[in-house]
Amino acid sequence: MKTELVTTLKRQATKILADLHESKEPVLITEHGKPSAYLIDVDDYEFMQQRMKILEGITRGQLAIQKGDSFTHAQAQEKLSRWLK
Repeated sequence: MKTELVTTLKRQATKILADLHESKEPVLITEHGKPSAYLIDVDDYEFMQQRMKILEGITRGQLAIQKGDSFTHAQAQEKLSRWLK
């Protein structure tokens, strides 16, 4: 992963963004020697957001099953058939 100072980002934002788009490698921005932010490609960010939503949905489903808050196959078919009418 590439690391850049925040001052370098201020001075060379266009070049850093061009490199980011070309390499698709995230850039760690540091301030006063400490990590401050990550720059990532838009497509990569959107992919990560979609992946997070899927994983959160799976987790909600697993928790619902553990609580017993779920439907049998027949119950689910009945509910779906009412929605699809």
